[in-house]
Amino acid sequence: MSKNITGRDILRQLKEDLIGKDSHRGVTFTYSWLANQFGHFSLGFIVTLIVYSILNHCFHPHDPADKAAWGVAIFWLSFELYNFLGPLLLKRVSRSKRLFVPSKKKYVFQPNWGNIAFDTATDVGFFWFGAFSARLYADPCPENWCMPLMLILILQYPSRYWYITKMYLQAAGYPFQCRISQWTFTISEDDKRIVENFLSPSPARQHLLIFGEMGNGKTGLGVGIATEYSIQHKTCFYVTGMKLYSMFPERTARPFTNIKNLWTWRQASLLVIDDINPGGQIDDLITPERFLELLDATPTNRNTLVSKDVIWVLGNEDSDKLQGEKWVDMVHEIGVARKNIYTIHLPPREARRK
Repeated sequence: MSKNITGRDILRQLKEDLIGKDSHRGVTFTYSWLANQFGHFSLGFIVTLIVYSILNHCFHPHDPADKAAWGVAIFWLSFELYNFLGPLLLKRVSRSKRLFVPSKKKYVFQPNWGNIAFDTATDVGFFWFGAFSARLYADPCPENWCMPLMLILILQYPSRYWYITKMYLQAAGYPFQCRISQWTFTISEDDKRIVENFLSPSPARQHLLIFGEMGNGKTGLGVGIATEYSIQHKTCFYVTGMKLYSMFPERTARPFTNIKNLWTWRQASLLVIDDINPGGQIDDLITPERFLELLDATPTNRNTLVSKDVIWVLGNEDSDKLQGEKWVDMVHEIGVARKNIYTIHLPPREARRK
């Protein structure tokens, strides 16, 4: 049974973020987003007051509060447009480690520019909200109420969207943050198309098997794909193979215990099973046959896996790829149609250095 984030969950998360000390409870994605937007508001508000004070005391222009607010608003708009449009229009990687892309490698997978544009617009909205709130503070005339009130109304939708998005991301339990466009390892064109097809909406449940050595980006690729699902507000769940084996005997979903764990592996629409085998020089610890034995510890486990999208992060294949074919056969045996099973073979580190 799938679970989505409800209004009650949002209120619980807000309570967690606003009450308590972060040195004790830790910092969540949602808390970081709130702090980030408060920072944007503050940069608009404080800088506007500083510019207003300089204009008012040194230059004495007409309506210094209005000029300060619009000047700061245009400055932050230009700054955010530079950050956003630079890599999009110039089609090159920035040499700066603070602007554009913090790497000198080209994109393997293109960013979701529409989503990034929406994020940029949200940031600009909070900059402007701070700037025009400062104008109201400096000159509290009736006409100066219009812009802050309008921005409050406009920012309601993006604020709700991004806050809920952060909840979907943190509930998935990813080991690190990685969007698919940040993945910079080597991949063949055929495998790249498989990833792009997997990211496309499909009525059928898809299973993606990623093979590769240790350190060649297979976990990052799986997390990057799942992150794009989470940003689309789909319930995802990350788990290592060893941890999942201990969850197999559970017949029902565990009751709600923590705001960070809003759903279990059974309730997620996409499951990432990482480190099924380590790869590298270590022999496979779990064979397809042994995985099937562990899976069948509870009769409902097969149906649970078939009813969701699954990313399988596996180790190496042997020289004749027999083991890889066995994993495909196992996934088919649990009830997934072969046309919905995809395999990716990431090249070894030696191949990348050539």
